[in-house]
Amino acid sequence: MRNPPVQHRCSRCWRAGKVEDVTTPINASTAPHTVEGLLRVVEEKEAEVVLLKLLVDKLKLQLLRSARARFGASSEQLDDPQIALIEGAPLYEQRAPVAVASLDVANAPQIDRKLPGHLPRENQVYRPGTTSDHHDANGQPCGCTACGGRLRLIGQDVSEQLEYVPSRFKVIRHVRPKLACVACEAIFQAPAPSRPIARGVAGPALLANVLVSKYCDHIPLHRLGRIYARDGVDIDRSTMAGWVGQSEKLFDPLLAALGRYVLAGEKVHADDTPVAVLDPGRGRTRTGRLWVYVRDDRPAGNRQPPAAWYRYSPNRKGEHPQAHLANYSGILQADAYGGYGRIYEGGKVIEAACWAHARRPFWDLHESQGKVVGSIAHQALERIAALYAIEAQIRGQPLDVRRQVRQARAGPLLEDLRAWLTNTLGKVSRKSQLAKAIGYSLSRWRSLTRYCDDGRIEIDNNAAERALRGVALGRSNYLFMGSDAGGERAAAIYSLVETAKLNGLDPQAYLRQVLQRIADHPINRIDELLPWNIGGQREEQQLAA
Repeated sequence: MRNPPVQHRCSRCWRAGKVEDVTTPINASTAPHTVEGLLRVVEEKEAEVVLLKLLVDKLKLQLLRSARARFGASSEQLDDPQIALIEGAPLYEQRAPVAVASLDVANAPQIDRKLPGHLPRENQVYRPGTTSDHHDANGQPCGCTACGGRLRLIGQDVSEQLEYVPSRFKVIRHVRPKLACVACEAIFQAPAPSRPIARGVAGPALLANVLVSKYCDHIPLHRLGRIYARDGVDIDRSTMAGWVGQSEKLFDPLLAALGRYVLAGEKVHADDTPVAVLDPGRGRTRTGRLWVYVRDDRPAGNRQPPAAWYRYSPNRKGEHPQAHLANYSGILQADAYGGYGRIYEGGKVIEAACWAHARRPFWDLHESQGKVVGSIAHQALERIAALYAIEAQIRGQPLDVRRQVRQARAGPLLEDLRAWLTNTLGKVSRKSQLAKAIGYSLSRWRSLTRYCDDGRIEIDNNAAERALRGVALGRSNYLFMGSDAGGERAAAIYSLVETAKLNGLDPQAYLRQVLQRIADHPINRIDELLPWNIGGQREEQQLAA
């Protein structure tokens, strides 16, 4: 709307009969404001404030996730209530938290402070001062220093102290005498024993220690070299890297057998994690991926041994998991990574989603809001916690029991949760982080609730996430892998180490056994070297002894 013209009337000119109309535009800053215009300005400002608040919330959440990933604790357990702000009761209506006296760990009765019984005992006897006037049956003097009488044993006080015997190196000399016949002059000599690495000086135990130190204890090779140097043995880092590479080649048939076993399961957990890989010539690193596929049906009462199979890829393209699982048919429990989409299209692989991933956005919001009790995020966490409480009660039960309990108890909770999420979604901004968290669950509801009707499926994908914890610890120590070949070696050793741990074996003892036998072991009996088979043989030998 154009500003109305202003007629300039000077009194002197008016009396003189000279009237001049001068039309001058009014400055916008001095123009009169209407009620409608002011309301429109207020609405625009309010919309801008809402958008800015959403942006601030998003940035705060990103900062929180980054800080927690670098420095924070990974625990996502709910804490005690503090205050209520969103959809919660007023502060004065909040029930005061009940103070529970924490049990002093030092005085906890359930703590067993006895030293392990399988450790060897070494007795050191401290006798009091005596005279040689009398001697006991062992020839020890037992004369009383006070009166000269004979001392007799009336008891003893025994206390135990845990001591550490440092590991040590030794050199094994393989001596093969040559024998010649005095009659026919034929020469006889025993064949040389096989070595894990041809013409290598490292024995099976040393190789196992290098592999476990790097991939289980997360010690970089240059640091391991300094540890060995303290014992007077200098081993170059490049030498140990060569040992790792040659050991991985020995494990190739064993890893193939492990992969076949994992993919023969009815259900497989899958996940991936980034690893830094050196990019020569560019002065930087690029991001590779380590994929893990876990077969572990123990929570469903299955006594088949668990196993973890790792694979490496130079990027995160969907073609890599598709190639890994090309021959698999069954249930794939994984996150919402889009690369799995084509795997589900064929119909032979059934998708099962993870409630831990669905829960995590609500936890991030709950933490960013100061862990406010009664907030929408807190209510969602409590509803999901009720589902986990049911799982804790049926863990290890047969498939039919798990399915029946889930349908009877978790089914109604899931229906109520879906209705609550749908209703809440209509009350919040579509651009908010809360709406995204709710949308994640609702868009995957069928795969999230499939576990309720199938006792084989777990409520979450934590089996795969646990298998990647060691990788996360390792990459914080060795920082990056030297090449794609290094990533493939890491995947191979992680597979054997993690599978041994899942089966309750000492990874170093297991790898030592494998390295002692694999060079001469028949390829058609390679399954005998899988962790659960070697572990079973060791138990049988111990029982026979």
